[in-house]
Amino acid sequence: MHKPAGILVSGNTFKTIANALLQNLKPSTLDDATQPQPVHRLDYATTGILLIGKTSSSIRALNTLFKTRAITKSYYAITIGNMSNNGSIKTNIDDKTSHSDYQVCQTVISKRFETLNLVKLNPKTGRRHQLRKHLFSIGHPILGDQTYGFESLILKGKGLYLHAYSLAFTHPFTNTHLVLTSKLPKRFTKIFPDFKA
Repeated sequence: MHKPAGILVSGNTFKTIANALLQNLKPSTLDDATQPQPVHRLDYATTGILLIGKTSSSIRALNTLFKTRAITKSYYAITIGNMSNNGSIKTNIDDKTSHSDYQVCQTVISKRFETLNLVKLNPKTGRRHQLRKHLFSIGHPILGDQTYGFESLILKGKGLYLHAYSLAFTHPFTNTHLVLTSKLPKRFTKIFPDFKA
């Protein structure tokens, strides 16, 4: 499913993706059908592809794929400043190693920010706020990031320009290779109208 910005995936509040699934998804007809639930997380402000399990066996299998890093994730972000065309970022987050690769797809000149980049990101690990922290650590924060950004360059009221674009994995039961995508939001394509993901 596509997760909009400004909603929690799960938690103790009423307005979460997990709570909305019962009313919005058809239940599974299989014997081990259960309440649909997300099998991974996206930040409150992040948009994009979110994987949901509808049976006990699929939830277990998908959780295992995430734990063993058998699911390839790709994101798009809009970042600030002149970046090198591609790179690899490795740091410790919460005393655990973290690793993200990036590639700059397009760049535009901006009056306010000088340069904005559309960047494809491939996280190799899954630490909390990893992509946001990694880009900030190399001096190129994500546009709209009020937590990991430079005070003078914070864009307020437009949200975070970070989008979970795709998940690629082998289906645990059919062995079919799947690539699931969520198209870029309009606010990305307004800045980069010629880009085709």
